[in-house]
Amino acid sequence: MQHYLVKRTYLMDDKTEYLTKEKFDELSKQLEELKTVKRKEVAENLEYAKSLGDLAENAEYHEARETQANVEDRIAKLEVMLKSAVIMSLRHSDEVGIGSIVQIEKQNDKTKAKYKIVGSEEANLTESKLSIHSPLGAAMIGKKKGDYFKVTTPGGVVEYKIMDIE
Repeated sequence: MQHYLVKRTYLMDDKTEYLTKEKFDELSKQLEELKTVKRKEVAENLEYAKSLGDLAENAEYHEARETQANVEDRIAKLEVMLKSAVIMSLRHSDEVGIGSIVQIEKQNDKTKAKYKIVGSEEANLTESKLSIHSPLGAAMIGKKKGDYFKVTTPGGVVEYKIMDIE
């Protein structure tokens, strides 16, 4: 397992996917399911749809072909992602990096927010998981407790302060 404290230089490579070990395992399991179970289901659905006759006006056939394309696209995406994935480990640091839990304060209204910095595949704002590739996540990388930073938003430039790093 590789251990990374991600610095700004790592952000230039958008092909690298940063994943926790749990998410890596989950995606590996999903890939295996798609390759074994889902591919077989799609093939069976295609065979059934072909048996219904005229393919030009066969809605079941066209739906099965679309499902097959979606499954193959997801398989290809997962294979590339897992091949280039960097497994991140949670290690405490005084700088914001992948896996850090960061409390920030918006300077104009003093509202506070807490985010875990993760790879894009794990990002989920309802769970306060912020992608390292998002403008806010990227702006925090390498910052220390007490540092100020700015982010350009559709509403203008917003200034934040790093209140705490876990």
